Amino acid sequence: MKVLTHGGQNLGAVGRHFNYIDRGGELFIETDDGAPLKGKGVGKSMIEDWDLDLEKDRRSANVKARGVKRPPKLVHKLLFSMPEGTPPQKVLAAVKAFAREEFGAKHRYAMVLHTDEPHPHVHMVIKAVSEEGVRLNIKKATLRDWRREFARHLRAQGVEANATDRQVRGVVNPQKTDGIHRAAMRGASTHWRQRTAAAVARELNRQEFEPEPGMARLLQTRQEVLRGWRALSDELVMQNQIELAQAIRRFAARMSPTQTEKEWIRNRLLKRHLVPDGRELSR
Repeated sequence: MKVLTHGGQNLGAVGRHFNYIDRGGELFIETDDGAPLKGKGVGKSMIEDWDLDLEKDRRSANVKARGVKRPPKLVHKLLFSMPEGTPPQKVLAAVKAFAREEFGAKHRYAMVLHTDEPHPHVHMVIKAVSEEGVRLNIKKATLRDWRREFARHLRAQGVEANATDRQVRGVVNPQKTDGIHRAAMRGASTHWRQRTAAAVARELNRQEFEPEPGMARLLQTRQEVLRGWRALSDELVMQNQIELAQAIRRFAARMSPTQTEKEWIRNRLLKRHLVPDGRELSR
């Protein structure tokens, strides 16, 4: 589960997102009032139904009065994704149950199930201001709580799920921004080329790699995670749960090496032996 950070500040962006998630009217949009909608122009009608145009005018007035440079969002966008093989309808049912508990009778929301990729995922759009005028602010702690609740609803559907941080799971692939993620879902992502692949390729050709200041923090986080797993393993040994303790140690030992985004791109380039424009790296 993740928050898609880009877009949502203006009516045009909201309309384009609705058009993206319902594939131009081809997919059903599940709404907070329980009525699934389908067809061209549904996103536009939802913008009107949610009074987002009025919210835009009210927000603009507040921005001018307070002198705020960047206006707050009209909507928030969430993505709920599960691994390949997870029953799509169970994912959708879990998301609907989660939304009813978290936003029911407060914030307007809508969602669409996507099954065009091996891993089923649900896009959700939430009106940022509730019917009582309370703005929804999503903090890191909020997202952690939501992930736990989503996992609970998945388990209620018979799907094994648990909410753990990426670092604890040993996940090292860089997280992508909203637009990059959408491109990846279409199989058309060129993010690793567009951002820093050219610079990495030059370093590879020169065999000179610049140090990265964020690496020290990543290594520190990994060491803290490993200490936590070792402590849990030692505790299980004390409880005579030897097999589980050994399984935890094996899991910790198999964690992927810690790497920054630049290192991740470098490894991708080395595997492909290509620079961004498709030429082989010089030898």
